[in-house]
Amino acid sequence: MNLRSVFSLFSSDLAIDLGTANTCVYARGQGIVVNEPSIVAINKDNGRIEAVGHEAKEMLGRTPGNIVAIKPMKDGVIADFEVTEKMLTYFIKKAHNPRTVWVRPRIVIGVPSEITQVEKRAVKDSAYRAKASEVYLVEEAMAAAIGVGMPITEPTGNMIVDIGGGTTDIAVISLAGIVYSKAVRVAGNEMDEAIIQHIKKTYNLLIGERTAERIKVEIGSGYKLDAPITMEIKGRHLVEGIPKTITITDEEIRGALAETVNVIVDAVRAALERTPPELSADIVDRGIVMTGGGALLKNLDKRLREETGLPLSMAEDPLSSVVMGASEMLGDFGLLRKISIE
Repeated sequence: MNLRSVFSLFSSDLAIDLGTANTCVYARGQGIVVNEPSIVAINKDNGRIEAVGHEAKEMLGRTPGNIVAIKPMKDGVIADFEVTEKMLTYFIKKAHNPRTVWVRPRIVIGVPSEITQVEKRAVKDSAYRAKASEVYLVEEAMAAAIGVGMPITEPTGNMIVDIGGGTTDIAVISLAGIVYSKAVRVAGNEMDEAIIQHIKKTYNLLIGERTAERIKVEIGSGYKLDAPITMEIKGRHLVEGIPKTITITDEEIRGALAETVNVIVDAVRAALERTPPELSADIVDRGIVMTGGGALLKNLDKRLREETGLPLSMAEDPLSSVVMGASEMLGDFGLLRKISIE
């Protein structure tokens, strides 16, 4: 075994994308070791954690009265401090090689731009209480840009749109600095909520979060599809009080998502308006890169391409761009110190 292998075996450094919908953890020398929903199921009687991640997501809307499935992250930041700490501790333990459990890791965490000092402190404190030795915060848009391979240290304009679960982060980057950034707290979760409200208002049918997410993934779109799609869904009728099945179309779901999609489109246009002319010229040549789980909405790239008139490409692996970018900084502490936020 060579020296590098020995180092990677005992290295405990972690990169974390602490997302509203999913948490990804990258362990140095091992790759992505955790990619699970940011959900915790807690027993209200004794405060004990019943499940975290995939297991907890399966419990959403299906728990008995004494167990509650909690999403501790809201709009990309901590909404429930104690539960986030427990979730982080669980994921950090899960990420570690059994031989490194005694080591306190250095952790790089991706956070939305424009988060407040209080929110930054909450993220750092949660990581420290989960036994981190050092904690560095990096803006998600910057981490995502590094993760998709953008030349962020060069004197050229790079524009990235990262649509996550709780926030959409838009940034123009040049010379390892953010020239313009905007975080709008509208993203994948808002889309799910818009679908729930549409079904409730139109059909008097109550559906859960998991069903709304499935509708978004299967027939949701940001722009007209080549061929229409329909989908059967089940829920509880609010007037009759019994389970009922209905058929919905991609067109009506596109209408339900229109307001949310418009907010994202407007934010991208505002970013382009505020970009210095020299960097705008670079963006015309290089185009915009989209990443994040919300970017997978069918034909959203087509809609943005039409609205901006610019070339637009999708990241190779939109769901892991932030954590892969954060992981690269584990091996380049010079760059990390330059771009981390206090």
